[in-house]
Amino acid sequence: MRDFHLNGRSAVYGCNGMVAASNPLASKVAVQILESGGNAVDAAIAAAVLQGVCEPQMTGIGGDCFILFAPKGGADVVALNGSGRAPAALSADKIRADGHRTMPTNGVESVTIPGAIDAFCRLSKDHGKIGLKASLAPAIHYMKQGVPVGPRTSFDWDLAADRLQGVARAFYLQNGQAPKAGQMFAAPKQAEVLELVAEHGPTGFYQGAVAEDMVQSLRGLGGVHTLDDFASVACEYTDPIQGEFGGYDLIEHPPNGQGATAICMSNILSHFDIASMDPYGVQRAHIEAEAAKLAYDARNRFIADQCDHLDHMLSVDTAVKMAGLIDPKRAMPCATRMSESVHKDTICLSVVDRDLNAVSLIYSVFHSFGSGLASEKYGINFQNRGAGFTLTPNHPNEAGGGKRPMHTIIPALLAQGDKVIMPFGVMGGAYQPNGHVRFISNLVDFGMDLQRAIDGPRAFCDAGEMKVERGYSAPVRQGLADLGHEVTIPKVPIGGAQAVWIDHKNGVLVGASDPRKDGAALGY
Repeated sequence: MRDFHLNGRSAVYGCNGMVAASNPLASKVAVQILESGGNAVDAAIAAAVLQGVCEPQMTGIGGDCFILFAPKGGADVVALNGSGRAPAALSADKIRADGHRTMPTNGVESVTIPGAIDAFCRLSKDHGKIGLKASLAPAIHYMKQGVPVGPRTSFDWDLAADRLQGVARAFYLQNGQAPKAGQMFAAPKQAEVLELVAEHGPTGFYQGAVAEDMVQSLRGLGGVHTLDDFASVACEYTDPIQGEFGGYDLIEHPPNGQGATAICMSNILSHFDIASMDPYGVQRAHIEAEAAKLAYDARNRFIADQCDHLDHMLSVDTAVKMAGLIDPKRAMPCATRMSESVHKDTICLSVVDRDLNAVSLIYSVFHSFGSGLASEKYGINFQNRGAGFTLTPNHPNEAGGGKRPMHTIIPALLAQGDKVIMPFGVMGGAYQPNGHVRFISNLVDFGMDLQRAIDGPRAFCDAGEMKVERGYSAPVRQGLADLGHEVTIPKVPIGGAQAVWIDHKNGVLVGASDPRKDGAALGY
């Protein structure tokens, strides 16, 4: 139990349904969907799509999603890959010939076909209860009416304002400036898009006027996208992967997502007595950083649309060898980055309903405001997920027509025996696998309650720097520097988690939401 004299907040408890999301309006709408007879799938779709107007720098209908769904809290988990592909005519040779050594992060070359809308339509049809039109209605309403901008959203928006280009500046800035906290933001043209999707399903987005707007806009920017690229979008059900963590099963998405990285990192850390360390001390942060370097290096080498080394990454034998490379008294150099695909902007949410249907959903345009580009008519912000490709010739993740890039967004579930006990996510781009492992370790190794496990300070070795949040003490930062880490304090806090714990014994749901975001956990 937390010390009630100190800053912080309690986890949220309920019996009939629980939602944790990074915007309180999204949480409220999801609870209303549950109260009115919808299930966790209906509520998750409603909240996610709404967050495209509440946090447009993070996500939107021009992005991708991944979903894990556990019907009635059982271990028979459905994994849905809603990530889009590069246009068929994309050529790594052409991009290299244009002078690029890495994929451009804010150019039309990085714009992949958005996959989220198709996935939401499919999930609603296959597993929802109240229909897609009802799930989209709240987002349509608030896109027309507008929503007040939250403090963290305003902070991120201001940092990203200069990334917006062309017509995107008209759709996402107000008098050339990012809106301040408390100002209203609306997206009425995107409401028109959602009305077409509500009426016609995925064809309302991937064919007809909306697709024509996106294709004409992209080609006007020099893109090679075609109407056929959009018409051929199809999400994919896949088999989840899993690994063991302290008596629990960590369930992740398979490649092209980076979920295997979390399992690999967890396997490495199992060879160290993390529970005996100070949870916010030097040694834990150091060992975790070293394990992350090794797991992420494997990610950069192997994870792609077609991953031929998945078994190697998940192998306990591989983890033994990697753990043997860690020096408890000295930091190793950070692995070379595969590409520029290390950034951050994403939303995740977790929902459990009264029947214990559990959803972990993550939805993103990749970098803040994605490519910084938007469609001319409807203002659809294009993701830059193609920045997750590499331009290294013959690499499994080399950019290519019709391929899906390595994806950073990963939803997760924690299970024990034949029951799922927690849908969760830790947004934050490359940090996400590290965030999954740290969050679960806080729960399992240190016995923290759900909210405290999210609140605790974070550190992450990224691009040669050991980013250490201000929640760590100065002596810890110095201790890490003494071990050879290049310690910095990041301008932006690391990640943002959302989780719902299913207490099967007491019949209670427990929700927690990261204070690094504007969100809230709500139950009833």
